[in-house]
Amino acid sequence: MRIAQIAPLNESVPPLLYGGTERVVSYLTEELVRQGHEVTLFASGDSQTSARLVAGCPRALWRDRECRETLPHHARLMEMVFRDRDRFDILHFHCDFLHFPILRRCPCPNVTTLHGLVHPPDLGPLLREFDEMPLVSISDSQRRPLPWANWQATVHHGLPPDLFSFHERHEDYLALLGRMSPDKGVDKAIAIALEAGKELKIAAKIYPEDQAYYQQTIVPLIEEAGGRIEFIGEVGGADKQSFLGRAEAMLFPIEWPEPFGLVMIEAMACGTPVVAFRRGSVPEVITEGVTGFVVEDVAGAVAAVDRVSAIDRRGCRAAFDERFVAARMVANYLEVYDHLIAAGTQRVARR
Repeated sequence: MRIAQIAPLNESVPPLLYGGTERVVSYLTEELVRQGHEVTLFASGDSQTSARLVAGCPRALWRDRECRETLPHHARLMEMVFRDRDRFDILHFHCDFLHFPILRRCPCPNVTTLHGLVHPPDLGPLLREFDEMPLVSISDSQRRPLPWANWQATVHHGLPPDLFSFHERHEDYLALLGRMSPDKGVDKAIAIALEAGKELKIAAKIYPEDQAYYQQTIVPLIEEAGGRIEFIGEVGGADKQSFLGRAEAMLFPIEWPEPFGLVMIEAMACGTPVVAFRRGSVPEVITEGVTGFVVEDVAGAVAAVDRVSAIDRRGCRAAFDERFVAARMVANYLEVYDHLIAAGTQRVARR
């Protein structure tokens, strides 16, 4: 099958450090190539892939100090994709909605995976207007605000099975990995760790808009904790694997309806159980008592931390191997591709 994967240009594929969407696009692309498909990846020029790379810009836009606006680069990317659309059996978009008006005028088999929050006031009018566009959700929870949209499937993310090594033994600390943001509940994670009598290590990227939250809310909490809370900063590669694998458990006290939460399955791949608030996709991803615990609040999380020693870390890894490997993700997407290619340019109904 000749497949075009169209990624955002904000981060490289895969990203050097933080960047969930681009990371998933990389896993999907590499597994498709491994299975023998002819894949072209449209991404930033500093991306690394075994597919044919078409560079929409020289380097990741968020890492390019000369870049002030990302929209012009993505508009040009659309021209590059559609100029060669006849070379592909299907176009798979991961970069929001710029392509919708072009597809209406240049129809071809296509699908768009929505990787972010589905917010009805913003996306409702758009998806009503372009109700013929086939969509994939990354969790059932993600699609719940707009159940009438043209959803073709829910495809949970998957990782290469050898990307994270299993860690049978752990050290005596809790981990939090992600973005320094109120949405990620960093202050809640600190409260959980302190009440549970545990050390907490925080590995997080700080975006400019979250600097005030970090300085005004998190720094004072860290200073008051007397060395029990450590902020490490952004981690990637082997450092991330070690950080997650050595943790007794990972905290995921999110305060928003997380569409998926890639870090949860990264922890599971290491054998590290997850203690997470019941928000968004969390109940779909975590198997209660096997890969972690789903809780309602800080008190519930503290109680769950006391029980994580009962979780078999080998069983946690086995659950990951069964549900969240890249080959399973690719199998689900290939089913979607086959269905849409068979339909050609005909309107495809919601499934």
